[in-house]
Amino acid sequence: MFQGRSFLKEVDYNKNELLYLIDFAIHLKKLKKQHIPHKYLQDKNIALIFEKTSTRTRAAFTTAAVDLGAHPEFLGPNDIQLGKKESITDTAKVLGSMFDGIEFRGFKQSDVETLAKASDVPVWNGLTDDWHPTQMLADFMTIKEHFGTLDKLTLAYVGDGRNNVANSLLVTAAILGVDVTIVAPESLQPPHAIQQLARKYAMKTQSKITIRSDINGVENADIIYTDVWVSMGEEAQTENRIKLLRPYQVNKTLTDKILNKDFIFMHCLPSFHDLNTEIMKEIKWKYNIDELEVTDEVFQSKNAVVFEQAENRMHTIKAVMAATLGNLFVPKI
Repeated sequence: MFQGRSFLKEVDYNKNELLYLIDFAIHLKKLKKQHIPHKYLQDKNIALIFEKTSTRTRAAFTTAAVDLGAHPEFLGPNDIQLGKKESITDTAKVLGSMFDGIEFRGFKQSDVETLAKASDVPVWNGLTDDWHPTQMLADFMTIKEHFGTLDKLTLAYVGDGRNNVANSLLVTAAILGVDVTIVAPESLQPPHAIQQLARKYAMKTQSKITIRSDINGVENADIIYTDVWVSMGEEAQTENRIKLLRPYQVNKTLTDKILNKDFIFMHCLPSFHDLNTEIMKEIKWKYNIDELEVTDEVFQSKNAVVFEQAENRMHTIKAVMAATLGNLFVPKI
């Protein structure tokens, strides 16, 4: 069912396949916690291509590969000539002849698609400007662990609705049958094409999709999700984004509107919730703001599951690699 397949965007897999990977990840997490070896990829070699820097994605792929018995090799922007002195197609053919699987984290979705087409080995999208599929598996795994199910839940995403996380949340929720509301300024709402794609899947699963600009849209949420206001490569837009998105900060005023007081707060990280980073110190100096997309009060609250969510990156990535690359009988979960 999974053997030899790439994972480039959420729509590469159907609802049952995504649910299987989530359940498989939960199973692998239990094995990890019980110190039970699960080296399904013994002696495999994994290339980790990173055009964009990362903490969680790099750490998750590295530890997942090692736990599975594979050997990860990090290839940063200064290590290979991807698209500079050597075409992506040529690089893919070289790496495909040496490695058993390839992870790519970068800018263009077309680049990871080319890698998959030309390398002849499974390729996994660690993030592009358009999609963030491995993050979605971790997110919905976290939701299922917390609520015990994905049925009859509502997720509200608040903030910049035109980034890869918002795109992926909208479409993945629709595929899985989770109701989803995007709360964002009109100029930062998901592109029409993404909305249409999500609605196509929602027709099959009866997921309810809502796009709105007023923050009262969070009232019926079981999950509140936000992301940074300025994505990597958009730093020149910082001042404008702050002005536009300040009313969409996830703070106590906003969370008090939520009827379900047992809601969970999610964030894919990193988060600018305090002044303990160089970037936030600079923003404080320029704009006199102590917190951006979420306040420290909400980030540190009992409702927050952000670090469990971060850990689950490893378990879900492990599930994807084991299922698509391992020469094994994938167990029924």
